[in-house]
Amino acid sequence: MNTNTKIPHLTVSLVVAALVGGCASHPTPQQTQVYVPPPTVVKYGDSQSIETVNADFGSTDLQTITETMVRSMLQSKTIQNSKSAPTVTLAEVKNQTGESINTRMITEKVRTQLLKSGQVRFAVSASEMQSQVDEIKRQNQSGMYRNDGIAKTGMMEGAKYRITGTISTIVKQNRDMKDVFYNFTLNLVNNETGLIEWAEEKEIRKTVTR
Repeated sequence: MNTNTKIPHLTVSLVVAALVGGCASHPTPQQTQVYVPPPTVVKYGDSQSIETVNADFGSTDLQTITETMVRSMLQSKTIQNSKSAPTVTLAEVKNQTGESINTRMITEKVRTQLLKSGQVRFAVSASEMQSQVDEIKRQNQSGMYRNDGIAKTGMMEGAKYRITGTISTIVKQNRDMKDVFYNFTLNLVNNETGLIEWAEEKEIRKTVTR
């Protein structure tokens, strides 16, 4: 008797087909592609270059306005004829436009340039007064400072003048063009007499065409 068992040809075919079918039912998963963003490039630009991204208030407008206002005020008779640098306050510029303009930046830039000239001294404005009062109280009431080193009450110097300003716009547009007209004004008011001693305005027009 032959001990070698022969497997029928049909049976072998079925086994092979089953193995192939089993492999086909479990395909190899495809590799997931991960998006790698391009590297960010940061460059320094010229802070004095003309900015023309859009018609909104921008850095060039800020610089132009500040230069015009500071030069005009320092050349005014009120400042030129003062025997010593007068003390002034500067209220935050009022935004009367439809844009979200950082008027605090305008205010601080004007004040910084005027103060650097040496022809004007600044006292704290009404909006800054509370922090000044709080500091004097802290030094005088905390008991932590030497008496000869604290800021004395009643020694603050009142401002002879106050500076107020506004920025406003007129906007016209159609399908092909947008025209924005900016008007910026500053006034120097005598706190004792209530008289406006100096005023200046700067006009800027910007157009965008499609």
